[in-house]
Amino acid sequence: MSSDLTGAAPPTLMRKAGTIYCESYGCSANRFDLEVMLGILVEAGYRVVNDAKLADIILVNTCAVKKPTEDKMLERLRVLSSFDKPLIVAGCLPKIDFEAICKSSSSFSAALDPYSVDRILEVVRSAEAGETNRVFFSEKPQVKLLQPKVRLHKFIEIVQIAEGCTGACSFCCVRFARGRLFSYAKELIVDRVHKAVSEGVREVWITSQDNGAYGQDIGTDLVELLDECCKIEGDFLIRIGMMNPNHVLRIADRLALAYKDERIFKFLHLPVQSGDDEVLKRMNRSYSAEDFRHIVSVFREEIPKVTLSTDIICGFPGETKSAFERTVRLVEEVEPGIVNISRFFPRPGTRAGSMKRLPVEEVKNRSRKLSELVKKISFERNKTWLDWEGKILIDEKGRDNTWIGRNFAYKPIVVTSPEDLLGRFVYAHVNEAFSTYLRAEILT
Repeated sequence: MSSDLTGAAPPTLMRKAGTIYCESYGCSANRFDLEVMLGILVEAGYRVVNDAKLADIILVNTCAVKKPTEDKMLERLRVLSSFDKPLIVAGCLPKIDFEAICKSSSSFSAALDPYSVDRILEVVRSAEAGETNRVFFSEKPQVKLLQPKVRLHKFIEIVQIAEGCTGACSFCCVRFARGRLFSYAKELIVDRVHKAVSEGVREVWITSQDNGAYGQDIGTDLVELLDECCKIEGDFLIRIGMMNPNHVLRIADRLALAYKDERIFKFLHLPVQSGDDEVLKRMNRSYSAEDFRHIVSVFREEIPKVTLSTDIICGFPGETKSAFERTVRLVEEVEPGIVNISRFFPRPGTRAGSMKRLPVEEVKNRSRKLSELVKKISFERNKTWLDWEGKILIDEKGRDNTWIGRNFAYKPIVVTSPEDLLGRFVYAHVNEAFSTYLRAEILT
């Protein structure tokens, strides 16, 4: 993997140590964990390389939220095991399906869970000593914000604000790896954001398993945290990650007002999962489709151009044809700009895993129908941005001389320039719209 080792120890403090090759998958919280592990290792003198064949040790930071994702992880472990180098398996998979790891890579060096990322140096040295099949699981989460960290993107800081969640969704296995809600102190989070901005960061990602639940265990909430973050001086923007509707309901009015601050991207990731209340009950989601509609209306009243992103599971056990049609009608009515569609797959240890599944072809057909609808809606919504002019933050390199920026609503906008624009703000005029992005010309 390529990485920008911002914040690495000065050369004079680096001891001669081994080389690490790493691959990381999954959510931004998983990426945050990788940055912490690399921070600890780089501080200890280890060096990251981009080729597994040149590494002394291989580290794979896994994701297992979906069955197809787990299958991909296991195949990568099989391939990387063939390199005959010490292999360390981190991320969510060790806690979700440890037996699968043992079958795909019988001689792995060590496995560690998300609670144990602060022990990575101990894990690596165990691997260097030739130990195999070691398990490093911890009983309670650590305050990862206190650990050193390597920033993998020079201009983007990922800040995890909590570990775990308060829910028990019948389809979700991530809670087995991440546990119950453990919010980090507001002051630590604000300090981390302040430090990152002082180091030139332009974009801050607020992440956790459910940002809406933040603070319930320590007497605060997300709105109070955002208010403090927005007091930090500097030219930067904040992207707020996923929030489940049941928690947003408690703070919807205050949160929508907080979103109006110019430092916050107008991007609302609110996973509905289904438009049918009976299916939501089977999912154990603790809100109704009407609750979701209410939150969306609150935000759109305050911020008409807010980008709504949601998640939907097609073919959940017990989803009748009429239940699916209710989901379709909800999407038609609400018109989200982004919909992450997943076909249902049973996950180990979950209640839904033992429920009777729908025919595979029926699930595929529903997914296909919903995907076609979403593509059409996304295109129509993106066309409303034609001729928009304004400031965008370039946060990604595209192909050739293209760059990808984000405007205030976190819309991806492609521009062309021979200059290195990464981390810069530019003014642009949108002249083309597609279903997943916009294209613009740079004005200044």
